[in-house]
Amino acid sequence: MKKLFVLLCLTSSLFGFSQEKETIDFKRNEIKLNVAFLVAGAFEGTFERIINEESAFGVSVFVPIIEDIEPNFQLTPYYRYFFGKKPAAGFFAEGFGMLNSYESYIYSNTNNSNIETRTDFALGFGLGSKWITSKGFVFEINAGVGRNLFNSSDTDYEIVGRGGITFGYRF
Repeated sequence: MKKLFVLLCLTSSLFGFSQEKETIDFKRNEIKLNVAFLVAGAFEGTFERIINEESAFGVSVFVPIIEDIEPNFQLTPYYRYFFGKKPAAGFFAEGFGMLNSYESYIYSNTNNSNIETRTDFALGFGLGSKWITSKGFVFEINAGVGRNLFNSSDTDYEIVGRGGITFGYRF
């Protein structure tokens, strides 16, 4: 009887059903344009790769179109964690790094000032929200703040900002 019970227990595991989590298939790439900066006279384009339903990483490139806009250049990689019900959509928090180039006024003892181009790297965080249509169009609002790490004596550029209103497409 014991042998029959052991044999029954071992063979019953062959007929068991596992409960795997259902994975949702969705598009994982986005390309976006920051229209707020475009109106102000600068270009910021973004590529984002979705890792899973709750997180993504991406990179943004900022270049001014007109000369009077600071900074001269920004390259911003970021990581986002989403809290929405749709895959990689809804409210999110992000951490970012920002390589930025700007012009700084250097004052000397003779009351002369020189303009010098400096490059720095900042770390920061941000918040935002993303909406996506069933056709794949994306609308996003975000804002963030960071701090330059190396040229902190330049008080005009010690704190950096990040933000925008972006439109894009998920493919």
